[in-house]
Amino acid sequence: MSKRKTPVMQSFGERLAQLRKTAGYTQVEFAAEVDITQRMVAYYEAPDAQAPAHLLPKIAQVLGVSVDVLLGLSEQRNPERIATNRLKRRLLEIDKFDPKAKRQITQLLDSFIEAEKLKQQMKARTTPTVKPRAQCNQQSNAQEA
Repeated sequence: MSKRKTPVMQSFGERLAQLRKTAGYTQVEFAAEVDITQRMVAYYEAPDAQAPAHLLPKIAQVLGVSVDVLLGLSEQRNPERIATNRLKRRLLEIDKFDPKAKRQITQLLDSFIEAEKLKQQMKARTTPTVKPRAQCNQQSNAQEA
């Protein structure tokens, strides 16, 4: 009779840490969002730890997953990239600002975007083309002769 491999179950702590990192939170940022301490987050992320039931809905909401995903009862669908999540959170905060502040932030962002585009263009223009080593050797041999 053949032995059947069973998938290794990920602990709650490992899953929590993975989901937190995927969502783009540090332990400190995540703790602030859930309204607990960083020390509690570190404890809940330990291999044999489990968060209290009353925190599960809040944790799931902050991470943008269901409680089932948090508990490992179902798989997460299409996790977003970390940078995207961080940017979304910041944009949602900015969206709450008054119109004048939004306009100033937009102008500041536009300035940074333009500066970055210019840097990339300058870098593309000043990057020297590297000749293959064989061509360099042939040219130096031709000059010596």
